Amino acid sequence: MAQMNMLHAINEALSIAMKADERMVVFGEDVGHFGGVFRATSGLQEQFGRDRCFNTPLTEQGIAGFANGLASHGMTPVAEIQFADYIFPAFDQIVNESAKFRYRSGNEFNVGGLTFRTPYGGGIAGGHYHSQSPEAYFTQTPGLKVVVPRNPEQAKGLLLAAIRDPNPVIFFEPKRLYRASVGEVPEGDYEIELGKADVVKQGTDITVLAWGAQMEIVEKSCEMAEKEGISCEIIDLRTLSPWDIDTVAASVKKTGRLVINHEAPLTGGFAGEIAATIQQECFLYLESPISRVCGLDTPYPLVHEKEYMPDELKTYEAIKATMAF
Repeated sequence: MAQMNMLHAINEALSIAMKADERMVVFGEDVGHFGGVFRATSGLQEQFGRDRCFNTPLTEQGIAGFANGLASHGMTPVAEIQFADYIFPAFDQIVNESAKFRYRSGNEFNVGGLTFRTPYGGGIAGGHYHSQSPEAYFTQTPGLKVVVPRNPEQAKGLLLAAIRDPNPVIFFEPKRLYRASVGEVPEGDYEIELGKADVVKQGTDITVLAWGAQMEIVEKSCEMAEKEGISCEIIDLRTLSPWDIDTVAASVKKTGRLVINHEAPLTGGFAGEIAATIQQECFLYLESPISRVCGLDTPYPLVHEKEYMPDELKTYEAIKATMAF
């Protein structure tokens, strides 16, 4: 085991994958010698050369289209979108090309080796163009996998699994954890299975579900609830598409209650899909309505970032209200 932050873990995962697969290339805006705006690709160009780690023009649609072309010819492209807020110019390429390549060919060709990495979320005073959480847009697209890690150990194992998965994957990296999250990470090569949620803490009274940077938030809120005798079961969803219905449903059948937390706005957020599915799977087991603690239905506000965030106090209040219903 080694101590490292999330950036170091991601960088190490990319290096390990590139050593193991000579077809793998890493590219995006400023990812070469500069190492990316957050330095996630630092040193890769020096280690593997300009042919395998290189800069692109500032055109997200072009980055995604280029990635599709490489993947369709058997390469393993890992494309970085510098901020998730700027993934939208590439939306057509990702949703209409990457996701549907295999389907439209009747499995004669695919872009399964493709991974998009992108930093997402707020908490760094980035304002409305560098703080968005657009993960839900992609969960409605069959053919894509959507993955979000919560700490360095998870980031390394999930990213290695994403790069090697035979399907295109969008890997959202919580940017406020890049340097803030430090932990023990296994050395060498390992993978964490995609599509499997992680029960971080066992509990009996209420299930609290989140992913990415919000896991730290819900853990704090559950600590507050535990002091009042409320036993919280904490689940990290990790993969949003396909999401682990069985693990979440089994937990809710045990506790009878569910609080879902995510940073994206409430309306159309992925918590709504989870809530709808769980009430269908667990209707006769529910002791109270499913609660969603989410961002506001507004553009991400720079000066009101703290008010916008679904923090531990909002989550704690939702836990208490759900228990008292």
